[in-house]
Amino acid sequence: MASKHILNINSGSVKRIMIDRANARLIIYISVAVFLVVFSLVAAKTLFGQIAYQENVIGERSKALKQLEANLDVVKKLEPSYNSFVSSSTNAIGGNSFGLGSQDGNNAKIILDALPDKYDFPGLTMNIEQLVNDQQVALTSIAGTDDEVAQSGNTGTAQPTPVEMPFQFGANTDYTKIQAVVGAIERSIRPMKVTKLVIVSGEQSGAENLLTMTLDAVTYYQQAKTLELRKEVVKR
Repeated sequence: MASKHILNINSGSVKRIMIDRANARLIIYISVAVFLVVFSLVAAKTLFGQIAYQENVIGERSKALKQLEANLDVVKKLEPSYNSFVSSSTNAIGGNSFGLGSQDGNNAKIILDALPDKYDFPGLTMNIEQLVNDQQVALTSIAGTDDEVAQSGNTGTAQPTPVEMPFQFGANTDYTKIQAVVGAIERSIRPMKVTKLVIVSGEQSGAENLLTMTLDAVTYYQQAKTLELRKEVVKR
């Protein structure tokens, strides 16, 4: 009887051990399954976020590509107009497109010379002297404020604006040539605005056949326009 009881006890212990082992395996399996589910969810969220981000990047690149293609189409359309604009025999201010005079040059050159991209007062005085000499008039004086040092830092900007360059010159000549000088100023490649014109008769100046003129005017220069390349950050 005693040995049979001991056998029953051992048999129950073995069953409990087996149940405990099965429970332990079940817990391990459940833990692994939960880990895999959580990992999959996190990975899926990260993956979907990355896909959405890449779609945004592709979308922005597509916009930039479409804009570039549109710009190239505009260039193709403008090219014939530009060629016609620069090939005309008479330029926009009535000069010879292929000549070398102060009013000559093709329209592209006129536009580029109209507003220099650097402050150059000595160059301006030479230009004025040449312009007046072309009318067979000799200058008696030319003056202005040479602000080259202050303007030297203005090298380029994305939004350039014209900067005034005031000047003054004087000459002794007759009335007809004064008209010619003023007309040349008005037709100059560079935009010039006459702010004051004083003419003194020959009697007052001591010369019967000559008039003394003093002309105050303003011209301009404009900083070079820079090409602004921007980097745009696509947010996740």
